[in-house]
Amino acid sequence: MRGIPPIRSRFGPRHRHPARLHADKGYDFDHLRNWLRRRQIVPRIARRGIEASDRLGRHRWVVERTMSWVNGCRRLHRRYERKPEHFLAFVGIASTLICYRRITK
Repeated sequence: MRGIPPIRSRFGPRHRHPARLHADKGYDFDHLRNWLRRRQIVPRIARRGIEASDRLGRHRWVVERTMSWVNGCRRLHRRYERKPEHFLAFVGIASTLICYRRITK
């Protein structure tokens, strides 16, 4: 959370932090919840032994699915490039190819 850069927005000023955070049961600790609340972030963390993480699954699935699409490109699975500019260029090319394949299906 500390390393997240300001979030760009077309409308209004940049946001310094997300409004909500969805997490699974592995992050169910009081000190983490309090840390998020001090930063005015609403935590949505499934509690251990009390509630199922099914409701959080739909948000997590989108991220995991997208990462699996990017990991389908072998060159990006391990970072072979020495310069970050080259790696970001390949990520852009991979994203373009993924979108193209999704549109043409």
